[in-house]
Amino acid sequence: MNEKGLLSDGTYLLRAPEPEDLDILFNMENDTALWMVSGNAVPYSRYQIKRYIQQSQHDFYTDRQVRFMIVRQADGVVLGSVDLTDIDPYNGRAEIGIALLSEYRGQGIASAALKIVAGYSKSVLRLRQLFCLVPKDNEESIKLFANNGFDKSGQLKDWLVKDESYIDVVVLQKFF
Repeated sequence: MNEKGLLSDGTYLLRAPEPEDLDILFNMENDTALWMVSGNAVPYSRYQIKRYIQQSQHDFYTDRQVRFMIVRQADGVVLGSVDLTDIDPYNGRAEIGIALLSEYRGQGIASAALKIVAGYSKSVLRLRQLFCLVPKDNEESIKLFANNGFDKSGQLKDWLVKDESYIDVVVLQKFF
């Protein structure tokens, strides 16, 4: 039986990265299609990702970030990850990002993971808000966050490089 808990809704579970997640994280971090929104412009080696898994304190005060693997509870399959980055405990906020493996997109998994991590952010981390920056042309992601209680609060001009030009991002915020 799948139990609900602080990091689970009974169907999906959020957990810390484990050594066996190395290949999944390696593929996600080196997916050049995600580099524009992740701020990454160079590939990561397996060694670098292995060290990240081993050395991360998984302490939001120390690391100023927390990564969770999104896992289907029924069979333990990893579906993607959700990250809290740029955590600012003093001002009570964190940036949120989510990435699913392509075969699991469009199934409501991202929405479920957002609900779980929002509850955790509010009750455990005692954050006041989550925010994200979504490329203006990524209507699917904007809809995902809007459907999960994030409000559009602004737009940043020429924020990200895409195809040798710059594009705007939409700022979305969820207040607790």
